[in-house]
This record gives sequence, structure tokens and C-alpha cells, in this order.
Amino acid sequence: MLVNCVAYTKGKKFADIPVADISEQIKKPDTFVWVAFKDPTPEELAQIQEEFDLHDLAIEDALKGDQRPKLEEYGSSMFLVMHTVEKIVTTDKDGKACDDLRVGEVAVFVGPQFIATVRRNSDLFFLEVRGRTEKEPELLQHGPAYVLYALMDTVVDRYIPIFEGLRVEFEALEERIFQGTTTRKQIEALYSLKRKLMVLDHAIVPLLEVTGKLQGGRVPPVCAGLGDYFRDVSDHLLREQQSIDNLRDMLATAISVNLSLITLQESEVTKRLAAYAALIAVPTLVAGIYGMNFQYMPELHWKYGYPAVMLGMVLVDLYLVKRFKDARWL
Repeated sequence: MLVNCVAYTKGKKFADIPVADISEQIKKPDTFVWVAFKDPTPEELAQIQEEFDLHDLAIEDALKGDQRPKLEEYGSSMFLVMHTVEKIVTTDKDGKACDDLRVGEVAVFVGPQFIATVRRNSDLFFLEVRGRTEKEPELLQHGPAYVLYALMDTVVDRYIPIFEGLRVEFEALEERIFQGTTTRKQIEALYSLKRKLMVLDHAIVPLLEVTGKLQGGRVPPVCAGLGDYFRDVSDHLLREQQSIDNLRDMLATAISVNLSLITLQESEVTKRLAAYAALIAVPTLVAGIYGMNFQYMPELHWKYGYPAVMLGMVLVDLYLVKRFKDARWL
């Protein structure tokens, strides 16, 4: 559906216009049009293709969705894809509510006098971006390129609370690892967190390549003069990537420690079982010897034989218990 379609002249909002009037508006000097769609139909994309003279391949990518973050140039216009990441609540296999991440997509068409955004699989709006840019007419005079910067800056800034949530989740898991017995759920939670980090990483890393093209080397003509702004976005992305790498290393260490603790727990169980087996083995040995049916065995007819044997077994087991406790096997 069409979210809005606005014409701007000299950095100030001129009017909300219908899509059919776009081609007339962009003929005016110092004027550009900003169009926003959410989950558009093929007919709506075909209409803006006609109005903006967009390339067939770019329209095809925007229609299909599921694109990797990228930047492509088609003559004087550009086609850019970014991923949005948002936190959602889902239900696990036990029927309990749990947090997960949903990846959306924003496709952006940028030309000298237009910018069009196509948002898919995302409930995150960009109304604050429009409000922010309209309050800065001196910057909005840079045209669609400045709007592109504001959109990218907002998308990148929205990654930060997602990462902070993952960091808090990791710290809580790290505390539970050393508080008690390691469980299967803790291991599953660690791997789930690792998967979420990969989702965020897949959104950030390709976008670094995109910002690199916008602020260094051969900059597309439509973005000329705004290198400092896109460099700022690139710096934010780089810091976020480094934070993700650090958390991923800590997560790998936590998984390794978790597995080591499982091995230690199994070793402790084995030690206890071995100790209990030894405590049972001594009386079993003595009872087995005196349970043999030989006629001529010493102590068989001794008056104090039974209590002596029982006392001996108890004393030996008490001695073993002390040794095992000293060795921390019990």
C-alpha cells in the first residue's frame, strides 16, 4: 500500500501529491518527490517504475524481496537494499513465550529528483525520519541523498537496542552457567543467542560495503557532497560489527566452558558411582568368601566369627568413606 507521497521544494514540504502527478512535479527545478510503500502490489511498483523510469531489474528485486543488503547503480539512479531487524515474541516447543528476531527489508530507489522506499515484512515505520528531515530544511536542500542518509542512519541506529538486548541475554545466561547444574536448555539458549547474533551480523556486514561505496572512492553522482554523512553511518556500523564480534567470541567461550562443565559434572558422577561401588565391593568380597560351601574353612565354627566379620566390613567401609571424602569423591 502507499504510505505517503510528498513533493519538496528547496528543502521544504510543498504538498502531498498523488502518484500520477509525480512525473510533473520532478520536472520543476529544486524539487524532489519522496514516496513510501509498504508491501506494494506489482501494479503499484509498475506505476512508480513508469513515473521514475526505473530499471526492470531493480523493480524485479523490489517485488521479489529477500535480497542481500546491496547497492546497484542504473544510470543516474541507484537501487539500495537494507535489512531491518526487530524483536518479536514467539512460542517455543513447550508453549512458552520467547523472544526472537524478525528480519525485514527496505528497498530504496534514489534519483536526482526522487526517492522511493519499499518496506517489506516489517512493522517499523519511518515517520520519525520524515519528521526529522522536514525540521532541517537547510540539509533537506541536498535532496534525495540526504533522505537516504537519514533512512540509513535510522536503520543502523535501530540495530543498537537489538544488540543491547542480546548482550543482556548473554550476561543472564553466563550467570546461570556457574550457579548450578548445566542443563540442556542452557546449551539451547546459547546456540539460540548465537543464531540471533548471526542474523544481526548478516544485516550489518554487507551494509558496510554499501556505505563504503557512498563515502569513498567513486561516489555515485546523486550522493556527491554527502560523504561525511555516510562516513558517520559507516563508523556506527563498524562499531556495531566490532561489538558483535566481541560478543560472539565471548559466546563461543561460554559454550566451551558450558561443555567443559558438563564433562566435569559427568566426572563427578563417575567418581561418586566408583566410590559407592567400592563401599559395596568390600562387604560383597568378604560375604562371598564365607558364602562358599567348603567343609574345611577357618573361622566357620568360631563363636565370634560373625560379629568379627561384620565389624571388619564396617571398619573397612568407614576407612574408605574417609579416604573418598578426603579425595572429594563423596
